[in-house]
Amino acid sequence: MATPADALARLLELLDRAEIHYYIGGSVASSTHGIPRTTMGVDLVADINPDEIDELVGLLQAEFYADATMIREGLARGRSFNLVHYGSAYKFDVFPLRKDDYSRIEFDRRAFAEIRSLGPEPIACAIATAEDTILRKLEWYRAGGETSERQWNDLRGVLKVSGPRLDLAYLRQWAPYLKVDDLLERLLAE
Repeated sequence: MATPADALARLLELLDRAEIHYYIGGSVASSTHGIPRTTMGVDLVADINPDEIDELVGLLQAEFYADATMIREGLARGRSFNLVHYGSAYKFDVFPLRKDDYSRIEFDRRAFAEIRSLGPEPIACAIATAEDTILRKLEWYRAGGETSERQWNDLRGVLKVSGPRLDLAYLRQWAPYLKVDDLLERLLAE
């Protein structure tokens, strides 16, 4: 049976073939910049245009569950859609790139790094920066009613591991825009 790392490596290969730019976010990014933990899926942000959907589904369909209608609806509504790797049953949540100022800057700041949290072999891929991982995790924490200990622990982990290298001015610039400045200050004060 294929591993989650195998599934991610294959998905990234197919995205590259389709010339669709992306970055990894969510728990995989926080595990890379902070303290690793297991996760049931991978979150990706992808810059997909509606006219690229059919080609992408054509590339994916032999190895992934990929529904063109679901992808179109997700893009039209600015919501995520799912891809599932048949060989591993591993799930990928693909979020369309938002068009606001912060999302464009966040996307431009992505960097290549090695992910080691999905298996023994590292996977080189585009990943959200530590700062952007913090800002988006704070957004998810707020959207979830500020009750997820798992999300908050992910944030603590990124702060603990990446803290000395964090660009605090960048964090403080964008936290008010995302309406999480109070949560950022609470995290930094811990």
